[in-house]
Amino acid sequence: MEKIYDLIIIGGGPGGLSAGIYAGRAQMDVLIIEKGEPGGQIATTSEVVNYPGIKEISGSDLGHKMKSQAYDFGVSFIKGEVIDVDFSQEIKIVKTDEGEFKSLSVIIGTGATPRKLGFSGERDFTGRGVAYCATCDGQFFTGLEVFVIGAGYAAAEEAIFLTKFARKVTIIAREPQFTCAKSIGEKVLNNPKIEVHFNSEILEARGNEKLESARFINNSTGEIWEYNGKNGEAFGIFVFIGYEPQSKLFREKIKLDSQGYILTDENLETSAKDVYAVGDIRPKKLRQVVTAVSDGALAATVLEKIIEEKRERLGLEKKEKEIHNIPKKVEEKNIRNFLDEDIKGQLIEIFKKFENPVEIVSILDPYKEISQDIKKLLTELEELSDKIKVSIFNFGENLQIEEKIKMDEYPTIAFLDKDGKYSGIKFTGLPSGHELNSFIISLYNVAGPGQGVNEDTLSEIQSINKPVKLKIAVSLSCSLCPEVVIGAQRIASLNKNIDAEMIEIFAFPGIREKYKIMSVPALILNDKEISFGKKNIDEIVKFIKDKI
Repeated sequence: MEKIYDLIIIGGGPGGLSAGIYAGRAQMDVLIIEKGEPGGQIATTSEVVNYPGIKEISGSDLGHKMKSQAYDFGVSFIKGEVIDVDFSQEIKIVKTDEGEFKSLSVIIGTGATPRKLGFSGERDFTGRGVAYCATCDGQFFTGLEVFVIGAGYAAAEEAIFLTKFARKVTIIAREPQFTCAKSIGEKVLNNPKIEVHFNSEILEARGNEKLESARFINNSTGEIWEYNGKNGEAFGIFVFIGYEPQSKLFREKIKLDSQGYILTDENLETSAKDVYAVGDIRPKKLRQVVTAVSDGALAATVLEKIIEEKRERLGLEKKEKEIHNIPKKVEEKNIRNFLDEDIKGQLIEIFKKFENPVEIVSILDPYKEISQDIKKLLTELEELSDKIKVSIFNFGENLQIEEKIKMDEYPTIAFLDKDGKYSGIKFTGLPSGHELNSFIISLYNVAGPGQGVNEDTLSEIQSINKPVKLKIAVSLSCSLCPEVVIGAQRIASLNKNIDAEMIEIFAFPGIREKYKIMSVPALILNDKEISFGKKNIDEIVKFIKDKI
C-alpha cells in the first residue's frame, strides 16, 4: 500500500519546523521537505537576540535545534527541491527531485529570499565585492571598509555584525530614518564604527577584476559623491532591501497577492482546501522568527482535528508512527567528541540505508591543526557503520592514492566507491559546520542509493562528455553553500568525467587570492570560469554546458 502522510511541510524554516514539532507531538505522520539549511533565512543571521527565553543564539544553531526537536517527535525529513504540486484532489501530491510524495494536507513554508536592487554594476560585482549575506561573507572584508544598503531591521542588524570585521561601515539609506525599531536604530547611530547617510542611494559600482569604486547620490541636496578604495584596496557593498516571496511554483495552484505572497484566512488556510501557508511566504506586518513559529503552531493545531476526520472519512488506516530512537544527552566524558550523540544517532539511521561500502581516504598535513580535527571526525564516522572504511595518510606517504584522487591541495578527504575507484568527490579542508551535511549526503550518494534525480536532469548530466573540474569555494558559516556543494558532487557521482571538490576558502588563502573571491559560494570551472551565488543542480549543469 502506498504511503500517504498526514502532513507534508514544504520548507524547513522556523514556520515549517514549528509546524513539524506541533504536528509530530500530536502523533501525526509528518514529512518535511527542506531545500537548504534548517532555519531558512535565519540560518544566515549571526545573532538572534529577540526570541523569548533565549538571550542569544546564532540563527544556524536555532534552526538546527528546531530540527532536532521535530526529529525527536518522529518527524521525517528529506533534502530535496519541490518541482511540482497537485492540490486539486483530497490526496495532495508533491513532486520533488527525490520522488513523488502524497499526503492529506500540506503546509507551505518556502519563505523569501533577498531582493536585488538593480544598480549599475550590481550583477557584475556579485561575489567580487557585492554581497547579500553578512554571516557568509563578512570575514572577507576584515580590516576593509564596507557599505550597507538599506534602512530596515536586516540592514541595521547586519551593519552592527559587520563591525566585527570591517574597519568602517557606512549605511546608505534611501529613507529619512531607519524603518526598524527605534532601539535598533539608536544602537547603530551610537556605534563609532558606523556612519549613516539618510536620503541617499547607490548609483553605480565600478572596477576591473574586483570592486574599486562606487558612486552615491544625496536625494535631498542632489550631491553626487564617489568612494574609491584607499591605496587600491578592496571594499564591500552589502545589500539588505527586503525579500522576494518564493511562491513561483504555486502561482497557478493557489491565490497570491500582487507581490506574490500567498493569501490565507485567519486559520492560515490558502484557497486550496487543506493547504496552509506559514511564515514569510504570506502577507504580514512583522517578519520575525517569533511570528513564523506562531504561524506553524497554529496551522498544525488546526490541521490535527481535520486530518483525523479526513482519514476516517476516506477509510485510510492510521499506522503506528515510528518514533526515532534518539540517544540520551551526551555525557561529560564524551564532551570532547567531534560529533555529539544526537548527530551520531541520526547518522546511524542514514548509514543503515547504504547499499554499498565506501572508503574515505584522507591526506593530512601533520603541521596543520585542522588535520587533527579531520582525523577525529573520520575516526568517529568509521565507528558508526561497517559500511565505512577510513584510510588516513600524511602527505607523501601514499603517492599512488594522491595521484588517484587527483589531489591539488591538502589536507583533503576523498571518497572511493565499492570497487575502490575514485568517485570524483573531494572535501579539501574540514567539512564541519554547514558542510557536514554536504559531506554526509555526498557519502550517501557514493554508497547508494543516492538522492533522486529526475530523468531530464540525469540525461543532461550524462551527456557531458568532456573532462570537467569543479571547485566549490565555501566558508563553514555559509548557509547558502551546501546546496551548491551537494549539487556539484551529485553530478560528479553520476558522471565519471566530472570532479567536484569542496574547498574551505579561509583555510586556503592562496585559492581565494588567485580567483579574487570576495563571496561564497563560488563555483570554479576548470580553473578558469567562476560563478557566484546559490545554485541548484539544474543551474550547475547549465553553467557547465554553457562554458565547456
